[in-house]
Amino acid sequence: MSQDSLNGADHLKRSIDWKQGLAISLGVPLLILPSLGYLPMYVSAAAILIWGLSVVQGFFQNTAYAELATTFPKASGLPGFAQHVFRTENHKGRFNKGQLIGGFSAWSYWFAWNPVLAIFAMLVGGYLHGLFPALAEAFTEYQLSLIAGLAIFVVLSIVNWFGLKDGAILGYILAAVSLIPLVVLTVAPFATGHVDFAHISGSWVPADWSWDMHHVLILFGIFAIAQWSACGWETAAIYGPEYKKPGKDVPKALFSCGIICFFSYVLVQAAVIGVLGVDGVMAEPISPLIPVAQAVFGGVGSVVTIIMLIAAMVLIIQTAYLGSSRAMHSMSVEGNLPKVFGRTNRHGTPWVAMFFTAAFNVALISLGSIPAILAAAAIGYTCANGISLFAYVKAKKHPSFSSLDRPFRAPRGWTKVALFFGLFNLPLCVVGVVYLNSLEIGWAPTWLGFIALALYVPIWFFTQYEQARHKRAAAAKGSESGAVPDADNEPQRDGDSTLVSRS
Repeated sequence: MSQDSLNGADHLKRSIDWKQGLAISLGVPLLILPSLGYLPMYVSAAAILIWGLSVVQGFFQNTAYAELATTFPKASGLPGFAQHVFRTENHKGRFNKGQLIGGFSAWSYWFAWNPVLAIFAMLVGGYLHGLFPALAEAFTEYQLSLIAGLAIFVVLSIVNWFGLKDGAILGYILAAVSLIPLVVLTVAPFATGHVDFAHISGSWVPADWSWDMHHVLILFGIFAIAQWSACGWETAAIYGPEYKKPGKDVPKALFSCGIICFFSYVLVQAAVIGVLGVDGVMAEPISPLIPVAQAVFGGVGSVVTIIMLIAAMVLIIQTAYLGSSRAMHSMSVEGNLPKVFGRTNRHGTPWVAMFFTAAFNVALISLGSIPAILAAAAIGYTCANGISLFAYVKAKKHPSFSSLDRPFRAPRGWTKVALFFGLFNLPLCVVGVVYLNSLEIGWAPTWLGFIALALYVPIWFFTQYEQARHKRAAAAKGSESGAVPDADNEPQRDGDSTLVSRS
C-alpha cells in the first residue's frame, strides 16, 4: 500500500453528522438570488409555480441520490455515484468507455457548481459598489468584484484547510447571519400588508404566452435555470464519505434541506412579486430584494438587506467551494483526473482541488457577465443530473450491484421516476436552455458551456496515459527486483463496490 494511503492523505474523514451536513448545504436556498428577477421576465408571476415545481422535482431526483449515497457510502455525491456505476470491469480495449461516461457526469457537475463562486463574488462586488459611495469612487465594479472574490476565497481556504467539520461550524454562523434575516424579509411583507395579491393573480402569465414550440422551448429552458438553483440541495449527499453514519445522516440532511428550500423559494418569489409587481421586479432584476426592504423597513432596510445578502453570498460560496473541490477529488480518486487533484492534507481536505477551484473562478470573474456564466453552468448541471439518474437506473438493474447493501431505499418503482427525470434533463432541458440562451444572451454562454465540458475529453485521455505510464514503470521496476509491484495507482473494487488501493 502506498505511503499516502497509509497516512490517510488520500482519504476523506468521517467527521460530520446530518445536522452539520445540513448546515453546509443551507446556502442552497440562496441560489434563488441571481434568478429572482430573471424568471418573471419570461413567465411573470408563474415564476412562483416554477420554483415550487422545481423543488418538488428535486425531491424526486434526490430520493434516488439518497439511495445511491447509502449504496456507495465511500463515493462523493453525484460525481462519485456516476463514476462507480458506469465503470466497466474487465472491459475490452485500451480505454474504459463506461468510466469516460461516469467521469464526464462528474466533470459536468463540477462545472455546474464551480461558477457559483464567481457569480456570487461578482454580486458581492456589485452590492458593495452600490452601498458605499467612497468605494464606488475609488474602484470600478469589476475591481471590487475581483477584490471581494480574492478576499472570500482566501478566508474560506484558511477555514476549510482544517477539515469539513470547521466548514460546518462556519455554515452554522453564516446561516444565522443570513438565513434568519432573509426569512424576516420574506415574511414581513405578508405580515405588514405590503403584499398585494393582485400583483400575482393579475399577472400570472405573460399576455402573449401561447403553447407553441417557441414558448415550450422557453419553458424547458426556464426549468433548467430554475433547477440549477432549486434542485441544488443534492449537495448534502456529496459529503457521503464524510458522514459518520451515511445510512441515516444522508436522507435526514437531504430532505431537511429540501423542505427548507421549498418554502424559501416559493415565499421569497411571492413576496418580491407581491410587493413590486412583475414590472417592478423587471425594473430591478439583479437585486429586487433591496426595493422590497425599502418599502417594508424604510431607508435603513436597504443597508441591512445588502449586508445580509453579502453574508448569504459568502454562505453559498462556502457550499459551492466545498462541493466543487470534493467533486475534483472524487474524479481523481476514480482515475478520471490527474492524480494531483486527489491529494489531501492531514486534515482530510483536498487542498489541490480547492486551490485550483479558487484560481479558476478568479478567471471567470474576468468574464464580467453573470447571466452568461449562469447559463453555461446550467448546461453542465442538466447533463450531470441526467447521467446521474441514468446511473441510478443502472445501479438498480445491473446484476453486479444487486447484492449491495442499501441502508436507505427509494420507494418501489423509483427507477421509472429516475428514468423520466433523466430524460427530462437530457435532452429536453439542455435543448431548452440552449434555445433560451440564444434569445437572451446570444451564443457565447452556450459555446462557453460546451467548450468547458468538451475539455474533459483530452484531460481524461491524458489521465489514462499518465496512469498507464505509471503502471509500466512499476511493472518494469518489479521485474528488475523480482518482486510483485505495488500497483497502488490501479484501483480495484471491494465487496461494497468502492475503490480501494491494492495492497
